[in-house]
Amino acid sequence: GKGRAGNAIGGFVFQWSDGWWKYMQEVRLDIHDTNASWPNRGYPEDYVEGGNNMNEEWWGITAKGYPDDRGFYELYPRAAYYALKDAFTLDPYASGTDLAAIRAHFGAIHGVTAMHEARADRADLVAASLERVKLAGVRMEFETYSTGGSNVSTPPSEFPAATYPSYRGFDQMQSFYVDAQVNPTGAVTGDLSVNILGNVPVNPIDEIFYENRGRRVTVQTDDGQVELRDIERVKIYRASVRWEDEWFLLDGFYRAGHTHWGHEGDLFGLYRDAYYGENVDIYNGEAPVGLEMTGRKAFDGIKLVYGPQVWWGANPLVMVKYNRRVGRLDATAIFQEEFARQSSISSSVAIPLPPTRKATLQFATSIGPLGIEAGGIWSGSTKKGEEFQVAEEAAGGGYRILADEVLASDAFGAKGKVTYESGRWHWYAQGGYYGVVADGGPTQTITYTGWTLKESGIGNNANLLTGLAVNVGNFQIGPNFLWQKPVIGPIPADAPDPGRLRNVLDDPFAVRANREAVAGEIMITWDPNPASWMWAWDNDMREDASLAWSLGLVFRHFPTSMDAGIGILEDGRTTFAFPASTPPRDLWEVNARIVSAVRGGKRLVAHLFAGQAEPNGDDPRLVERFGGDARFTWGKMALAAHTKFNDFGPYDYHRDFNLTYPVQLMGDVSYSLGSPRWFGFPQTRIGIRGLWRSLDEHSPRYCPAEVPGPGGSLVCDPTAPGDNGTEWEIRTYFHVSI
Repeated sequence: GKGRAGNAIGGFVFQWSDGWWKYMQEVRLDIHDTNASWPNRGYPEDYVEGGNNMNEEWWGITAKGYPDDRGFYELYPRAAYYALKDAFTLDPYASGTDLAAIRAHFGAIHGVTAMHEARADRADLVAASLERVKLAGVRMEFETYSTGGSNVSTPPSEFPAATYPSYRGFDQMQSFYVDAQVNPTGAVTGDLSVNILGNVPVNPIDEIFYENRGRRVTVQTDDGQVELRDIERVKIYRASVRWEDEWFLLDGFYRAGHTHWGHEGDLFGLYRDAYYGENVDIYNGEAPVGLEMTGRKAFDGIKLVYGPQVWWGANPLVMVKYNRRVGRLDATAIFQEEFARQSSISSSVAIPLPPTRKATLQFATSIGPLGIEAGGIWSGSTKKGEEFQVAEEAAGGGYRILADEVLASDAFGAKGKVTYESGRWHWYAQGGYYGVVADGGPTQTITYTGWTLKESGIGNNANLLTGLAVNVGNFQIGPNFLWQKPVIGPIPADAPDPGRLRNVLDDPFAVRANREAVAGEIMITWDPNPASWMWAWDNDMREDASLAWSLGLVFRHFPTSMDAGIGILEDGRTTFAFPASTPPRDLWEVNARIVSAVRGGKRLVAHLFAGQAEPNGDDPRLVERFGGDARFTWGKMALAAHTKFNDFGPYDYHRDFNLTYPVQLMGDVSYSLGSPRWFGFPQTRIGIRGLWRSLDEHSPRYCPAEVPGPGGSLVCDPTAPGDNGTEWEIRTYFHVSI
């Protein structure tokens, strides 16, 4: 209006009216602005032309801190509070209170003293706020690699190759981890770990490892080949978040493991364990990723899982579990819906399958020493109508190839399990029938002892298992038996055209782990301290017996072959089906485990094995292998070693393609800050590791002779006569963990 002027300063609108500055804040209303100041002539004592003498923070004797999870702010006293507190200690009605006493009382109140007291309160608040985001840890890993060998295709250092290992010689690696923790409120906690790469070596003979993502990559473009450097130098290594509310518990995870639901009514193993140790790092996998929510109060008994890959190889899915007590029965229902096919492939042990939906229902109860579980599964209904081949024996010999299709009834299955425990006796029996496409999941739980014979959980399967574990003093003796047979058998290797082996990529089902089998095993365990259970996942660290051991012998009779397995090409992304599979055969294997916790901080864990093994791919060669590994710690020292003969290499492709080494030797010695930690947990230590392998015609990179190849180049001929080859590596490492 007439006679008024306006201006805007610091988010406020100021107006001059009747000789006074009035203000009205119109912006930045969503923040607690601690520096909203303006000039005001109404306070001439501290007014200076061109300067601001007013601030919204001047009002009030308390200030706002940070809000809690309900949105309420924590308040802390200002200097005015302490000044007023001292002022109000004067009793104005006391007999001695006169003008001189009032002046003396207020004269003794010092603003500086009040200000220091207020600063102490603010410092406490700031210190508490720093706990909301903090640096939780730092790791620095420095390593060197020296490699060499003979009769090996890896070239010497002056002739680097495009494949890995690129050369024989010296290289180095630096890998750094920064861990942070956030606590926005007492109910929410988050952890984040970031990996940062320095130099990435290209000469290690174990060529697949987490940091190799930073190697140079050559790509073909319209302008020719282009070399890409500094790829993924910084990457999220692991993250997790937990939100505890009165109505739910929410866990979010990225490459952070979670346990299964096998002890919570998941009889068919739909929700899988997701602790992979170093394997998910080796193959640079990104599992598990997702959210798990557990209901409370009115939602007690409900669990929900959602995510793009909640276990390694899982399709994007949502899964809901509901558990309720009905009389003497525990009833559990699970529903799983998959949205799309998983596109992330990093290992042949986690091949994504076509998306489908699943549902299970389980009932469990106990009657004295008897435990009873039974349930049904509905899985693979989305495959109804899909065609597949069947091989039928012809009257005159050979086979006829017929076409069939998945029926609605092929999606159903059932399973039951009975357990009995009384004194020294522990017995179980279980059986199941799964329709052609009624896939469940692997058995996640341990029944009594460390038996290895378990049902696969794959559809197209009928099975029976039973085992008995008897305690005799410190011994436990446990025989176990398995019979299984597919409802529809595999396509024989000699089937005529158009017959071919089925595979899980192109067909609604395939006969693999559910192949026909009759198997038995005997498990003998010596455990004088059963409180530290021999089969607990962390028994390596927790076992407190001076000596505990187990010995297991397994025999498997496979009267038929299998359908085709799945392999991954060298690019690590392209999958294919092998053209053939391993033949019918019998296999045996012996495994032993020894744990010793000796006085004086000494601990020994050793594993020994011997037996026969077959590849996952199409090579018919039977592998007869034996060897063992051990780790010994004493004070701050740790020794580790393994010795293997005619065994597969360390990666899944070695077993896929039946690649073995005549001899593998490894030795590692390290010195730690504090006691050595188990299971690969980070710690500050320095050490040296040596690895030596011999090579033959069944080994990768074996090169006894070179022959002319395409374009006049020379290529290795591993079948040429010649001596065995060798490859070796000496690694030094210095790891710092805070």
